[in-house]
Amino acid sequence: MPRIESAEMLKVIQEKFRKELEAYPMVISICHGMSCRATGAVEVANAFEKIVGGSSDIRFIRSGCQGFCEKGPLSVVRPSNIFYQMLKPGDASEVMQKTVERGEVVDRLLYAHPTTGEKLGKEHEIDFYAKQHRVVLELNGYIDPFRIEDYFAYDGYSALAKAMTGMERGEVIEEMIQANLRGRGGAGFSAGWKWKTCSEAPGERRHIICNADEGDPGAFMDQAVLEGNPHSVIEGMIIGAYAIGGTDGHIYIRHEYPYAVHTFQNALDQARDYGLLGENILGTGFDFDIQVCFGAGAFVCGESSALVRSLQGQVGEPRDKFIHATEQGYHDEPTNLNNVETWANVPHIVNKGAQWFRGIGTKDSPGTKVFSLVGKVENTGLIEVPMGISLREIVFDIGGGIKEDKEFKAVQTGGPSGGMLSEAQLDLPVDFDELTEAGSMMGSGGMIVMDEDTCVVDVAKYFIDFLIDESCGKCLPCREGLRQMSEMLHRICDGDGKLKDVNDLEALGETVAATALCGLGKSAPNPVLSSIRHFREEYLAHIVEHRCPGGVCKALISYHILPESCTGCGACAKICPVDAIHTVRGKKRKDGLLHEIDLEACVKCGACIEICPEDAIEKRSPAEVPVGAARS
Repeated sequence: MPRIESAEMLKVIQEKFRKELEAYPMVISICHGMSCRATGAVEVANAFEKIVGGSSDIRFIRSGCQGFCEKGPLSVVRPSNIFYQMLKPGDASEVMQKTVERGEVVDRLLYAHPTTGEKLGKEHEIDFYAKQHRVVLELNGYIDPFRIEDYFAYDGYSALAKAMTGMERGEVIEEMIQANLRGRGGAGFSAGWKWKTCSEAPGERRHIICNADEGDPGAFMDQAVLEGNPHSVIEGMIIGAYAIGGTDGHIYIRHEYPYAVHTFQNALDQARDYGLLGENILGTGFDFDIQVCFGAGAFVCGESSALVRSLQGQVGEPRDKFIHATEQGYHDEPTNLNNVETWANVPHIVNKGAQWFRGIGTKDSPGTKVFSLVGKVENTGLIEVPMGISLREIVFDIGGGIKEDKEFKAVQTGGPSGGMLSEAQLDLPVDFDELTEAGSMMGSGGMIVMDEDTCVVDVAKYFIDFLIDESCGKCLPCREGLRQMSEMLHRICDGDGKLKDVNDLEALGETVAATALCGLGKSAPNPVLSSIRHFREEYLAHIVEHRCPGGVCKALISYHILPESCTGCGACAKICPVDAIHTVRGKKRKDGLLHEIDLEACVKCGACIEICPEDAIEKRSPAEVPVGAARS
């Protein structure tokens, strides 16, 4: 492959590969995102590829995540843009025969609207996609992430050429400041001002770091970007390096992301082969390269100073925040650190301008945000929406509402260090400042939806325990404060809570937030503080009424068979792991024996309630059970 030695040569190569792609009358893309791979996308893709073979009329690609994870494996046939869902390997031949050869639609593979049942054949017709605004994810589904040539065909690296050959370094930084791109890793600090500070810091060397240490439970935004369009991140990092005078680049990826590492390393190798990394990039005399570094799965290493220490081969512990990485970061030299999504936005801003970017989103939070929408919502997946969209639109329009028509209870934004928001906050615009004001945070983009069967106290307990395990233990407020909070939460869930515990949790949480050393400790109390703020009555139900409204806390529930509903089928008795369900002697119904649960033997696993075909088993709180009762 030729080494690209100028912006003009880049244009020639882009045009060459654009024409190559345009020559194909039809394209079939199979989503190769994490969720689709887990549900059989590899086998589906192999089946299609075997049939397509070396056809000159059909282009077949294994694309990055196309978003609608709930319905994977996914495929889109272009240019007709027919969207197929939940594919099996055996569907490949039918799609090829009907859609590719005859232009017909395979009706059974189309998405059906959950309310009307109407079959929808194209992405833009489906609610999940209709309200999205894709910028960072716009090429997912269109390019093969293992081919830099595909990225070239969509004007890839044009922003780099524009910045390096048509703009002074200071102009690039000023464009970023005007765009007001705020860090998508969670803190929301202005990327442009960070670049400016780093560029002006004294020192001969300046380092560029990409934070891909995505550790939030249920979050996979960065993974999807790295697997779907790695060159957008690489291009953004090179532009940032040029702007601040960066000498070397590092991407810190969780070692739990092997496919993302493989995809990104391949992209780096291809960029070097074309001369876009290494020495004398685009013939400008600018030298820069990027190396991949692995994280060992420590959540605290998502914090910038802990990440830098880990990169240096030291224990991943944060350091005092009055020491700024832009002045004393990697090896105590000026360092600019942004996360994956932030870097992926940079080429778009350079190409289209700050005013274009500010035309999306809100005044103080412009642009889009990528979220992983998971939990008790109909449409789970990866979404990209304009800042300022409401939580209601995300949960009920894009997400399709709550599963099984249950009631919405809460949504957790910002990962384990974020906060729980109630139904009263559903019309809140999603941006950095509004979420913070409500007691939550943007975070890196995790969004977990909860329904009526969720216990917010139990969720708060889970997140605090998670953060205890992930805390580095360096500072006392985080190390000891979180343990004390955990003890109180466990006590409440075990039915031994006291009213005093709620006030103590608030006071301790505020103290930890005010005195902890790093961002992890300062934000760690958010799940507790926000849940008390918006769901205090649920804490009181546990303490005063000895009742868990979500029916989750085992100490506060018991299972009972309803005699009037039980048919005596025996399904519950067969599945019970501790043989706690017995037939009632002398009691029969027309169609079988009645059953009862031995409350002393029951371990409250819930298997019986899930398998009962008649919904004849219910949960009750201790207050509803007669004293001394041992059976149903």
